[in-house]
Amino acid sequence: MKLEKAYACYNTDKEVRLSSSSGAVFSSLAEYVLDKHGVIYGVAMSEDCYGAEFIAVTDREKLIRLRGSKYLQAKVGHTFRQVKEDLLSGKLVLFTGTGCQVNGLKNFLGKAYGNLICVDFICHGVPSPALWREYAQYQEQKHGGKLIGINFRCKDDSWTDFGMKEVLDRIPEEMAKKLYISKDKDSFMQMFLRDYCLRPSCYECAAKKMRMSDLTIADFWGINDVAPEMNDGMGTSLILIRTDKGQESFNHISDGMKLKEVSYEAGVKGNPAEFRSCARPPQRDTFFSDMHTMSFEELKGKYTAPIQYSLKTKVKRTMKSSIKSILRVVLCWESELGCWRGHSGNWLWKHLNGWISRLGVFRGG
Repeated sequence: MKLEKAYACYNTDKEVRLSSSSGAVFSSLAEYVLDKHGVIYGVAMSEDCYGAEFIAVTDREKLIRLRGSKYLQAKVGHTFRQVKEDLLSGKLVLFTGTGCQVNGLKNFLGKAYGNLICVDFICHGVPSPALWREYAQYQEQKHGGKLIGINFRCKDDSWTDFGMKEVLDRIPEEMAKKLYISKDKDSFMQMFLRDYCLRPSCYECAAKKMRMSDLTIADFWGINDVAPEMNDGMGTSLILIRTDKGQESFNHISDGMKLKEVSYEAGVKGNPAEFRSCARPPQRDTFFSDMHTMSFEELKGKYTAPIQYSLKTKVKRTMKSSIKSILRVVLCWESELGCWRGHSGNWLWKHLNGWISRLGVFRGG
């Protein structure tokens, strides 16, 4: 499929953006479809917060349940059949899910529908729902309450340094207790980010080779290296337009967006999951075996201990980060002065890039 265009963008409604994982582009698309009396299909947490499932939304009040990332495999149930019924009745349908879920829907339908808009996202992989259930019950027991709300990508402090916000109905006081846990400290997030708990197919994702969506949404990681003026710290989305229908849909919501067109290469540089599956960790099989025999506390102790890096690797990471910071300053000078392009500037640019290239192949311990 030929990629049409790529954009950095975000919703100008700050309240909606703060309740979304990145730039709240999905919310704008959903509101556009609802204004056309259409139906939105997306993933929401179950009432008990022990799982995730596809639901249909036809009004704005329930739209909040679909906002934000859910880092676990969702139950599809009869969703594909319900989507087909809505399409045949002439309703405009927005379906959003992982790339494999979009491809599954398209294959189920067997033909193209003009009233169907499909949106996927750049997917790192899908964590085990069984692991999430164990984690949720562990958190309830540890903190003495029932889990009644979860935000996997809380960005109250920062979009890039996000964390998990959990809401428990404390027993017997019957008052909400909110917990915020950094992604670097939360045990479930660490098992997910270390790729231990993904589905087997995620390590060789077929959907990355055959995209059937109209648009792809992602966090614009690396935005400061591409379009720093598009980063205000509240979340910026990367939008990849894959079809004419996708471009037409995006045009309908662009008035409520701040956006900038970028190249595909620049957009996905910080999002390698667009085209590459994550590597299967050697501990993956052992992890699932342990998950069925260990308590969550034991599992947490074994698989979320801090990773110990060699001194050589630490030095490499520090140097690489420092040089990238210098490059950003150089680019800023060039942009603001408009004339810093003489021999000295070209020499520095050439050699800094050379250092980064050599660091990229430097072998840590």
